[in-house]
Amino acid sequence: MAIRRIKQIIQSHPSSDGDGVKIQRVHGFNNTSFSPFLMIDELKSISPDDYIGGFPDHPHRGIETLTYMLNGHFQHKDHMGNVGELRDGGAQWMSAGKGIIHSEMPMMTDGSLHGFQIWVNLPAAKKMQPAQYTDFQPEMITEKVLGKNNLVRLISGDLTIQGDTIKGPLQQTGVPTTIADWQATKGAKFTSCLNPDFQAMLYVYKGTIEVEGKTVKTGQLALLDYGEGLAITNTEDSGVLLLSGIPINEPVVHYGPFVMNSMEEIEQAVQDYQQGQLV
Repeated sequence: MAIRRIKQIIQSHPSSDGDGVKIQRVHGFNNTSFSPFLMIDELKSISPDDYIGGFPDHPHRGIETLTYMLNGHFQHKDHMGNVGELRDGGAQWMSAGKGIIHSEMPMMTDGSLHGFQIWVNLPAAKKMQPAQYTDFQPEMITEKVLGKNNLVRLISGDLTIQGDTIKGPLQQTGVPTTIADWQATKGAKFTSCLNPDFQAMLYVYKGTIEVEGKTVKTGQLALLDYGEGLAITNTEDSGVLLLSGIPINEPVVHYGPFVMNSMEEIEQAVQDYQQGQLV
């Protein structure tokens, strides 16, 4: 079995979005090794001033978003009448398709907020499908205990660990994806099989890990090469997001909340939004 190695490490950087919400951001709109993923935002704070404005009503077209909260709540409202409020450990998935207008409001739990929003591209054939929304409270997330203080939480897709294939609650993504969270103490190991056709990456949100002798630290994203297996070792108490999926080999044109395949499609999205026809 070919074990995946790290081919690139990308450092996240401070940014802001919405109404001044402070985030750490990693994006790869022009990096084909990211596909089908487009962006990862990490929200982490102990100060309400960092996020109090939230993300007021705004549009999207052509993407999916997955929001996953470790600590804190996250409230979603959209033009279709969906209202969802995550609890600690929950996730929510939205497919913008042709168009959605929604708001998002992060809220602390016990004085802390820590979560992620991941943008996933939609293939051209699905960019104009109807919008969808689903949330998954923490008890719905699939968990597998690998040992003492060694836990995998699977949100999306399938993952084979120790010969056992587990399935996450989210299966209806635009292209097949696997999104998981590995939380473990120093010295723990994680090994799994991955679909050899999937691209894969690791985002370290806590601690330090090693992949085939190469170190990845807190706030860094590791893009992996192709292979059938993955082996990670913690060198500190760590938390790691695993993102893998079928790459979308199509042009990516990004403008604010819209991701399409051509500038003409972007211009149409802007026009549709301005004329009240996006949704």
